[in-house]
Amino acid sequence: MLFFILIPILVVLLPLIWCVVIYNRLVSVRQHLQESWADVDVELKRRYDLIPNLVATVKGYAAHERETLERVVELRNRARENVGRPDRQSGDEQAMVAGVDRLLAVAEAYPDLKADTGFRELQSELANTEDRIAAGRRFYNANVREMNQLCTTIPSNLVAGTFGFETQGFFETDPAERSPVSTDFGD
Repeated sequence: MLFFILIPILVVLLPLIWCVVIYNRLVSVRQHLQESWADVDVELKRRYDLIPNLVATVKGYAAHERETLERVVELRNRARENVGRPDRQSGDEQAMVAGVDRLLAVAEAYPDLKADTGFRELQSELANTEDRIAAGRRFYNANVREMNQLCTTIPSNLVAGTFGFETQGFFETDPAERSPVSTDFGD
């Protein structure tokens, strides 16, 4: 008699426990995803704060490069204001990085500027920030990969779909950065 009561209870209880475990895993991954994006966002804000100082320093030495300086400020403002999904924000971020690269290329033409201690410190700080952004992007994208796997693989996709969990977009780099670096040593 106990056997006939225990079987239906197990048939109901085991799938329920399975659903709870999968749901909790999805919630945990979502929290990791949000936390890792917050870490990237902090570094992006740090970059946004460094750029005006860098532009101001370069402006003192290269006043006739006004168009480049204004473009970098415009790109920085657009990237800072884009607080949408990370996968959509990456385009503005990449445009801003390209603008900063142009700014640093302009700075290369001014030996006095390259020798300026403040400029070198800002350039070093920006490089460190870029490294932290890259590390944060890798961590964020790992969490995106895990969430996407849970949302698209059977059987966890059943729980994910039921409770509204969705796949997320990666915070990607510009496709142009993926092309191989050309090396010509004049041989």
